[in-house]
Amino acid sequence: MNELSDSPLGKKNEYVDHYDPKLLFAICRNENRIKTGIDINKLPFVGIDIWNGFDFTWLDENGIPEYGMLTIYVPYNSPNLVESKSIKLYLYSFANTKFKHWTEVVDTIEKDFSVKADAKVTVKLQPILADFTRLTPGFAGESIDRLATACHEYHVNPNLLRCDPTKTVTEQLYSDLLRSNCLVTGKPDWGSVQISYTGPKIDRVSLLQYIVSYRNHQGFHEPCLERIYMDILNICKPTRLTAIARYTRRGGLDINPIRSTEEQAWDNIRLFRQ
Repeated sequence: MNELSDSPLGKKNEYVDHYDPKLLFAICRNENRIKTGIDINKLPFVGIDIWNGFDFTWLDENGIPEYGMLTIYVPYNSPNLVESKSIKLYLYSFANTKFKHWTEVVDTIEKDFSVKADAKVTVKLQPILADFTRLTPGFAGESIDRLATACHEYHVNPNLLRCDPTKTVTEQLYSDLLRSNCLVTGKPDWGSVQISYTGPKIDRVSLLQYIVSYRNHQGFHEPCLERIYMDILNICKPTRLTAIARYTRRGGLDINPIRSTEEQAWDNIRLFRQ
């Protein structure tokens, strides 16, 4: 597997405008999962990573520009994730490349991503303005962002989490105050996170403080969400847990990891600020 230092992150790169699959850069998931205490031989979750690309363009066979919104579904158990800047460079490389039909574009991207992820990746392509009716103001559930409290820790601290083992509840909580930072460049990534669970009642103030503690943390989107999931699972011990993060876009891409104890059809809702 390539070293992270070999990736295009944090480097000045030329933009290639003709199709080049070599631009994609794979990163092994296991290193971050081992650091988080995840048993890589028996993953304690199911889920999906959903990437939405809003600035995607290519040429039809007559050289006329085509545009579409691209959605890429990467399995949670793929051995590799694909680094985000390399994805942007790769998608830019379609800009002056001719394809006979949009289905050829989908097939090409599915093949290239599946090779890099070492798993079956699914791709959908739709007109750029086709699905704005699915925009939603926010996650379902109750926001914890305006609780009366103070936050003082801005590096991840799972010890902030507290729950009441004498009370069992089923609820959905969410926060729009998630911020983490790129592992290489240090640039901020802004997101919303939803926690749906059944189990000992989570102290909402402690959950808010915990989420805010990611503010200066450096990590990729998927490992950050997996760490949130694992910390809640290990400390609060819910019988059912789903954690979803939806990050705002950067460079025309947003990343939306989902991890859960439950297998289900994952809906690609889009929050208003996305």
